[in-house]
Amino acid sequence: MFSLFIRAMAISAILAVAGCGSLPRGAALQKEVTRGAGAQDATFQVVKVSNENIEVIKGWPVTGWSGAFRWIKTSRGPQSQTLQIGDKVDLTIWDNQQNSLLTQNGSNMTTLTALVVSPNGSIFVPYIGDVVVNGLTSDGARKRIQRELTPIAPDAQVQLTATPGVGNSVSVLGGVGAPGSYPLPDRNTKILTMLATAGGIKDSMRNPVVSLSRAGQSYSIPAKDLYNNPDKNTRLYSGDQIIIQNDERAFTSLGASGTESLIHFPKEYVTAMEAMSLMGGINDTRGNPKGILILREYPADAVVPEGQNGPEKQQVIFSLNLTTADGLFAARNFLIHPNDTVLATESPVVALQTIFGLFGSLVGATAQANTLATSLSN
Repeated sequence: MFSLFIRAMAISAILAVAGCGSLPRGAALQKEVTRGAGAQDATFQVVKVSNENIEVIKGWPVTGWSGAFRWIKTSRGPQSQTLQIGDKVDLTIWDNQQNSLLTQNGSNMTTLTALVVSPNGSIFVPYIGDVVVNGLTSDGARKRIQRELTPIAPDAQVQLTATPGVGNSVSVLGGVGAPGSYPLPDRNTKILTMLATAGGIKDSMRNPVVSLSRAGQSYSIPAKDLYNNPDKNTRLYSGDQIIIQNDERAFTSLGASGTESLIHFPKEYVTAMEAMSLMGGINDTRGNPKGILILREYPADAVVPEGQNGPEKQQVIFSLNLTTADGLFAARNFLIHPNDTVLATESPVVALQTIFGLFGSLVGATAQANTLATSLSN
């Protein structure tokens, strides 16, 4: 009788646990997350991703960032430099005529140093006044000054040396070994050359992005793409500002996967299949490959009621089935957006395994009770 009582108690306990739906587990079931999606007052929608609709989904608005890095292709510029406002100019003038206005007694030359190109683009030269040199090459400025000297010194010869100033340089603001302002040696200086001059990108940077600010416009590119594509090695202009920053785009990994954490994008685009790899895959003993969910929130102005050109709700759950060829290929083409949540739901089989485990434990307890009852009866 005692053993029958134990068995009855065991079965009752198992049925109670199975019925209450509160078995211990590490992730939600797919049906739990998507429950209520079809209700009239639902605040979210569920979209099953397949090869049939993947191209339509790609046309929906991008969330979390602009959707692409914008950059400037390289171009070829002259090897010479042009004078800019703030540059410093050194002049050496030779004049062999006697009683020259330009030279001192006993000398046939004079030197004028550190002549700064003024805001109006000129430098002051004695006896001829202001000479506009802004935008000229060093040789062009030399010829202009020599030509202006002709009325007072027909045979004078001029040598000109220029030192780039702030207006003829670029700023490397951070993410490199030696941030600072660097002069442009010529009009063909490329960004990779400047980064090397500034000490290179720091090794501590995580997936660095190179940003360029020019004339009120901003451009950016992952550093690895800049290094790997010669046509991206853009030419620099005076006043450019460069900064290296970590790529802060990330998605959240949750559920029955190898890791639950914030995962930063390792490259410009990440597909759902790549996201699963970054998450450490689906847990073999817990995960449900039929229930990979991507949770995304769209801005209110992106909602398109009853349309296919955008989401019907601001909150959308995309569902992927990785047990079919259609689902696998769809996962290879579905792009993860920054701030998405990728959830590997738990398999319903886990609950059954828990119940069977409890049943086995209780059966063992029943066997022990039977042994105890037998010993007591003897």
